[in-house]
Amino acid sequence: MRPSLYEFAGGEPAFLALAAAHHRRCLADPELNHPFSHPDQHPQHVARLAAYWAEVLGGPPGYTTIAGGHSAVLSMHAHNGDMDDLGRRFVRCFVDAMDDAGLPVDPEFRAAMRAYMEWAVADVLVYAPKDSVVPTEAAMPHWTWDGLSAG
Repeated sequence: MRPSLYEFAGGEPAFLALAAAHHRRCLADPELNHPFSHPDQHPQHVARLAAYWAEVLGGPPGYTTIAGGHSAVLSMHAHNGDMDDLGRRFVRCFVDAMDDAGLPVDPEFRAAMRAYMEWAVADVLVYAPKDSVVPTEAAMPHWTWDGLSAG
């Protein structure tokens, strides 16, 4: 049986490195810089981001335990209006951050990770309109080598 994407990436240290590299890239991007440099950003943002991605990609339920799950993520990013260009930039930073973090260069792994982030950005952007209603009990997504898992 194939390891989870989390395990294949290298576990918690790999996801902490990925989240830190992604955060640095977003801060360096002239358009993404503003949302990533907000003074009200959680002081543990990078660690929480790593825990979220880890949980979604096959790791332990750390994010759900400390921060409330997927509905909390959707709510945090909701009601910001049109953000399509920011979404594309976010994905680009994620893809490039995999190199920065030294994640495996295996093509199937990279394709699965990119597909996850493209799906995740699209999922968040559903709630970008000012009048959107974010579900209060959204299930934590689980992404595998084959895409979104049904269970």
